[in-house]
Amino acid sequence: MALDTQTGIAPYDAPEKDLYEIGEMPPLGYVPKKMYAWAIRRERHGEPDKSFQKEVVDTWQVDSHEVLVLVMAAGVNYNGVWAGLGVPISPFDVHKQEYHIAGSDASGIVWAVGDKVKQWKVGDEVVIHCNQDDGDDEECNGGDPMFSPTQRIWGYETGDGSFAQFARVQAQQLMPRPKHLTWEESACYTLTLATAYRMLFGHHPHELKPGQNVLVWGASGGLGSYAIQLINTAGANAIAVISEEDKRDFVLGLGAKGVINRKDFKCWGQLPTVNTPEYNDWMKEARKFGKAIWDITGKGVNVDMVFEHPGEATFPVSTLVCKKGGMVVICAGTTGFNCTFDVRYMWMHQKRLQGSHFAHLKQAASANRLMVERRLDPCMSEVFGWDEIPDAHMKMLRNQHKPGNMSVLVQAPKTGLRTFEEALEARG
Repeated sequence: MALDTQTGIAPYDAPEKDLYEIGEMPPLGYVPKKMYAWAIRRERHGEPDKSFQKEVVDTWQVDSHEVLVLVMAAGVNYNGVWAGLGVPISPFDVHKQEYHIAGSDASGIVWAVGDKVKQWKVGDEVVIHCNQDDGDDEECNGGDPMFSPTQRIWGYETGDGSFAQFARVQAQQLMPRPKHLTWEESACYTLTLATAYRMLFGHHPHELKPGQNVLVWGASGGLGSYAIQLINTAGANAIAVISEEDKRDFVLGLGAKGVINRKDFKCWGQLPTVNTPEYNDWMKEARKFGKAIWDITGKGVNVDMVFEHPGEATFPVSTLVCKKGGMVVICAGTTGFNCTFDVRYMWMHQKRLQGSHFAHLKQAASANRLMVERRLDPCMSEVFGWDEIPDAHMKMLRNQHKPGNMSVLVQAPKTGLRTFEEALEARG
């Protein structure tokens, strides 16, 4: 199977203007003074249909190590909801900018490069990973850049995300775009895929190994759908947890070894006080859940790893069902941040609790190669137009989105396009 190769963009005619309408293409490499963006302002913090508003803002200027990308499509992630709400933190408390442009995933075309950027040139088709750092400390030079004191998430802890015609990024954030995917498919996967990759393979000595068993919460969502695929790629077994029966076929189709519907059990939320009648009732239900795992893995075979991100609702069970010496790895708290557990099962069974936060470039690039090589499916579920960006985030806030990952069109005029030339032709 031949892999993707870079191709140039054919010449085309376009006027030079200060502002272009959404989908209208400037001349290749021409940077207009203004751009359209979906902006959040501190005084508008609230649900996305109120906090996100269209504005005309200045187009970003790039420094010597930065790149300006014409955004063809962008991905929808929960940090966009958080940015709108201003919780768990307000992004304005981090970057101090007057407005915030959310969006931490994108596919697009390199439009301008800083004078010290060597690896990328105008016209390159790219996807963007969302980790930034200043690059000049010991963690960035021989350690783990995710531990750098300057580490930050682009589009959440910076004010310049992907829900705009142009995105400003560090050159090290760019990766080759899988040419077999559409613009919208290319835009939807990087944040969740790279996060899942680091969770499963980034925490020595608990890197996932062939034959191991992993409990995957939220298996039909963006993180879970990639976790299942990566687990299969490693020759391990994914036990998928879902909340609705209509998601069973989806996760089985991704390769889950077995599926558990969490609504069949009543052991969710914060742990009751230990050794009370309520705790005893919780333990009975939790052990029933553990038996459901054994029905898949074999009697007495607990999972080697728990892929956690709901947090408060599921954490007590996760720490119980993980095997001795196993790992619970967590990257979020979508059901709440007050995680509780019975620490006796932690220290007596020598289990590991591991926090995990996105990924550094080597991990993101390794995950991206799997997509370029067509070993993974982007699992794109829904595509929204430019004017529907708040609606997409409202669906995510209300947990009404379909299984998989959501994408929004920015400069791409319609779905199904795979090249810049197709986008030009579609605009007439």
